[in-house]
Parts: sequence; structure tokens; C-alpha cells
Amino acid sequence: MKKTFLLIALLFISTASFSQNVLRLFSKANQFFIYLAEEKFPEAYATFDETEQAKFSQEKLQELWSSVTKNLGGPVTLEAVQSKAQGDFYAVTVDGEFEKDKQSFVIVFNKAEKVVGLYMPPNKKVYSKPFYVDTALYVEKSVYLQSGTHQLAAIITTPKGATNFPVVVLVHGSGPNDMDGTIGPNKPLKDIATGLACKGIASVRYVKRTVIYAAEFNKTFTVKEEVLDDAVAAIALAKTIKGADLKSIYVFGHSLGGMLAPRIATLVPDLRGIVIASAPSRKLTDIIIDQNKYAVEFAKDTTQETQKFLANALTEVEKSRITKLGTMKPDSIVLGLPASYWVDLNNYDQVATAQKLTKRIYIIHGGNDFQIPEKDYTIWKESLAGKPNVTFKQYGEINHLLSPQMEKGNVSQYQTMVNVSEQLVKDLAAWIKTK
Repeated sequence: MKKTFLLIALLFISTASFSQNVLRLFSKANQFFIYLAEEKFPEAYATFDETEQAKFSQEKLQELWSSVTKNLGGPVTLEAVQSKAQGDFYAVTVDGEFEKDKQSFVIVFNKAEKVVGLYMPPNKKVYSKPFYVDTALYVEKSVYLQSGTHQLAAIITTPKGATNFPVVVLVHGSGPNDMDGTIGPNKPLKDIATGLACKGIASVRYVKRTVIYAAEFNKTFTVKEEVLDDAVAAIALAKTIKGADLKSIYVFGHSLGGMLAPRIATLVPDLRGIVIASAPSRKLTDIIIDQNKYAVEFAKDTTQETQKFLANALTEVEKSRITKLGTMKPDSIVLGLPASYWVDLNNYDQVATAQKLTKRIYIIHGGNDFQIPEKDYTIWKESLAGKPNVTFKQYGEINHLLSPQMEKGNVSQYQTMVNVSEQLVKDLAAWIKTK
């Protein structure tokens, strides 16, 4: 087993964490392709490590890019979408859309954040809309979401010809996320938005601040800056949609967004309800521990070396349980995040907050979700059992991205395109429309 799936790798896909160095690498990967698109080959070549430059000339880089554009046409968009640790290296996947076709790239960085590898994986199935979505039934409008001094690209999706319709604000999971919640070829938030629109329900989805303003997350911050402020601004935007029923505004929180949905509800008293989808009921530290253990179990690696590596990783994870700064500086880094972030999150009890709410609550979990164990769903269910405002739904087949799967699997599952469960969208729409 490669040790890439332990501590650091799982932080990238956990429900509520992302590394500051990942944000820098996303920026560096994007800049590399900007250089190529602008044919600034010396600048692009300068990002390579010296050892790689000895093997790979600037002329070869130029030839490679010329071949790409000859076959695919000029670049339209090139955007870093995900990262994975590979031992001492980081592999950043960049999704490219060209005039003729789409192509992904993987750019590999070393610890010095220099490029040591670049390759084009075979094109797997690209995103396609769900079979249950009819584009004739809705319209989408591109707007900008104003959140304080921050401006974020957003899309308002509304059902055609409808009036007095509910609106759902879609709040992402962890890490830098686009408005569709893109992971590999999957776009779960887009599936939900368009699926709901076909059933007469509008939505607002937006680019997460960590993508557009990545530099701001190289210092002290909490989930207020990462999630809460923009979610509240998106709710305000939802209330301006012509034809919207202002008494039927909902928040759909996925993963970290679901964990924070009860907190968002306390900030917006007139919300009609919240959806908590694939979200932890325990502390983030507990989730990361379970993810690391699952990675080793899934790999069936029982070697002494791996068990020692796991034990060391879990010791590091335990350091994130801090609930007060004490003598620690707010910007002290713990597992890639500032101490201020951990203190804020560890002093938040999502279950207790939800228990106090009288708004409608819909809690969703998937049996094939390897990121959020079933024990978290059980805690939600047992803690909120008997409350008339709470509905529970577990889907045995769906994974963390809310798509049907044959098995629990691991992160490689996310590289195959599977739309969000039709049944989940049907159930969600029915719940929202229930008075």
C-alpha cells in the first residue's frame, strides 16, 4: 500500500478541512496553464524543478502544448479541481475545456512546490446531465453574489413558468469548491439544482470563497470566513428572486455544509428549514481518525510498517482537539489549518444546535459513504428522534457524493461519473413541498 492515503491525503477529502499549501498549489497549477495558454513558455518552464529541466527541455514543453491545441483547439477554461498527496509529492488535477473537446491534466509538485511531472490521463467519462433532468423545464441565470467585500460567481436556477416557488441555497463541503461541487467528472450540486428545478423548486449555488480568494486563507480564519458569511449572503440573494416564496427558503448543506447547516439556521431566523446531507455529527477529529483507519482497512495492508505509520498519523490528528488557544497563536498550524479554525469548530456542537431548532430538518445519509460512517447518522437519528420537525432518510446504495454505487470503495470512485440519485432528488423535492 502506498502511504499516500493516510493523514494528509484524507485531509483533502475530509468533511471540513483543507490545507493552506493545497490552496497555493491550486494557484500554481492554474498559473502554469495560464502561461501555456498565453504561450509564455519560458515562464511555464521555469516552474519545473531543475532535475526535471535536465530531462525535459523548454522546446519539448512547447511541442507538447502545440500538440494539445492542435488536437483539442484553443483553451476555453483550465481550472485546478482537486489534489492528492502521493508520498512526498502532490498531484493536482486540472480540468481543461478546449474548443473541440475536454481534457484533464495532472501536474505533480515536490515539497519545494516545483513541477516534477505533467501528464494527461486518459479521458474518463465527462459530466453529463442526469437522465431525470429536462433542460426545457428551467432557466439558469449567472449573477454575482456580494458577500461583504467579496464577490462570488453564482447561478440562480428557476423553474420555467412557476410562481410562488421554494428556493434552496446549496452550501458546499470542505475545500476549494466551484458552484457545482465538482469532484472529478461529478457535479453533485449541479445535479441537485437542475433536478429540483424540474420539480418546481429554485436554487442558488455559488463558487466557494476559498477558490476565488485563496490568498486570504494563508492566515487566521474560521468557518465564518470559509462558509457562514457567504451562505448568509446567498440566502439574502435567494430572497430577491422574482417569483420566490419568501416563506419557503431552505439551506441544503453537504458534508461540512451540512455540519454547519444548524449554525446557519441560527443566523437566519426566517429560514423555512435545512437539509443535512452526508454530514458528521461528531468532531472533525473523530472523522479524520475513522477515515485513516478505513483507508488502511480497505487496502488490506497489515504490515508492521503501515500500522506504525497509522499510529503516528493518529497521534498527529489528536492534536486537533484543541478547544482554547491558551498560549498558542491563532495562526499556528495544526493539520494544515490555523488553530483558530479548530478552536471555533471544536466549540460548536452541531447536534445540540439542531436539537434547539424548531425549523424543518431533513437528514440524509448514504450506506456507501466511506467518508462519513454510519455511526454519525445513528447519532443524528438517536439525538433528534421524536422531534416532529425532523425527518430522516438513509439510502443504502449512495456514497458521499450522493450517487448510487455498488460498494463503499475509496476516493478513486469519484473519478467515474455517476449522477446524484434520482430517488434522493424526488424525496428531497417532496419533502420541500410538504407544508
